[in-house]
Amino acid sequence: MEFISTRGGQKVSCASEAIAKGLATDGGLFVPAYFPNVKDKLESILDMDYAETAAFVLSQYLTEYDYDDLLLACQKAYDRFDSDSAAPIVKIDDKLFIMELFHGPTLAFKDVALMLLPYLLRKGCDNCGIKEEILILVATSGDTGKAALEGFKNQPGIKVMVYYPSEGVSDMQKLLMTTQEGENLSVTAVKGNFDDCQSAVKTIFSSNEIKERLLKENVVLSSANSINFGRLAPQIAYYFSAYADLVNAEEIKFGEEVDFCVPTGNFGNILAGYYAKMMGLPIGKLVCASNKNNVLTDFFATGKYDINREFYKTTSPSMDILISSNLERLVFEMSGRNFEVTKQRMNDLSKSKEYTVSDIERVKISKQFLAGYCDEKNCVSTIKNFFDEYGYTLDPHTSVAVTVADRFMDELNNPMVILSTASPYKFPESVYKALTGKVDTDAFNASKKLEYTTAEPVPEQISELKEKTVKFTKVVEKEDICDTVFEFIQK
Repeated sequence: MEFISTRGGQKVSCASEAIAKGLATDGGLFVPAYFPNVKDKLESILDMDYAETAAFVLSQYLTEYDYDDLLLACQKAYDRFDSDSAAPIVKIDDKLFIMELFHGPTLAFKDVALMLLPYLLRKGCDNCGIKEEILILVATSGDTGKAALEGFKNQPGIKVMVYYPSEGVSDMQKLLMTTQEGENLSVTAVKGNFDDCQSAVKTIFSSNEIKERLLKENVVLSSANSINFGRLAPQIAYYFSAYADLVNAEEIKFGEEVDFCVPTGNFGNILAGYYAKMMGLPIGKLVCASNKNNVLTDFFATGKYDINREFYKTTSPSMDILISSNLERLVFEMSGRNFEVTKQRMNDLSKSKEYTVSDIERVKISKQFLAGYCDEKNCVSTIKNFFDEYGYTLDPHTSVAVTVADRFMDELNNPMVILSTASPYKFPESVYKALTGKVDTDAFNASKKLEYTTAEPVPEQISELKEKTVKFTKVVEKEDICDTVFEFIQK
């Protein structure tokens, strides 16, 4: 299958090349030339386990990958999860379900893609004849960084550099990254927010001068952020898995629609659901849930994407994002795949910090999506009330989604699946305070108290952190990110 840039300047012949490059040379994002329709094959997924479902979905796009190798890679990736399924469904109430995406090695939904991406990237480079060392640059709002570090650690021929906002992640998220072992890794804190990290990384990808300098060092760039189709594609699979689980549990009849509510900042997680729907999965509405940084909510309401606003640090830091990169892919689709219009809008966003879609496009978007946001007060109260009513502990990001989903439940008649994106133990201080009203600023003490309060054991990944040594302490200005790249590869 061919892949094209959302900005029209590049077309590649296969997924391997799109995954290896990460970002198009014109700064656009790679999208498939068309959406494969699997509606007539949907019943077959009812008999598949998670790895088989993932291989089935991926094979529709990664047509040059050997299917048996792809299936084996999926099996190896998801054997690292502590659940029979990488994305188990929990029934909460009549027509309300939670899909738990935090059973991987780093306790966050990013594991679903990033435990598989090393295979996709290495195989993609091999398919393209790329022999140079691969340097992966990652901007993270908390979870992608650790998942990328864990997935790529000690992978031959690959180095990974992670950049995170110095004051924009939880203590546990920071520790998970800065104590990471692996000889091919680098972790750097940036004075700024996630958007600063992401913009700097994108600038490096778009610079021919930097890429030429790297090539002289026998290094080529790639990405593990969801701007890379190889990161996005595995996430499509868990929508199919959720649907099959509901049918097999006799919660729905085959062919009935299901709605999904997704807490999102960079828009990749919910875009994967849109791709699943375009492939023929019976999805009704996709509900976009934002925290106090509600730029997406305003966009869906008005058609204007405007980042000329205050940036808030919240208790759901992985959603503290104003520039939602993957929205570009949706805007491209809603414009009728108009390259020039998409390119102009992204230029407007870069220069004036805003762009507006047409009324026709806004109507098209509203047929697929609903959107809402949750402030800090409601996030806290939902964690408390949900635990009191159902005995289920939400992390702050999932709490945002539960709050937003509740507002739409009366007007939507389909079953609702809420995507739970992280373990509450990645944010123990916030969750413990929400449940008890008590404050403990020590993350490990808060974890122990949270375990006592909820009777849910502290995950081993968290408890063992206390004994680990912090390896990465560098903090830089956002303007100096490029310098750290060459310092790392020349070591």
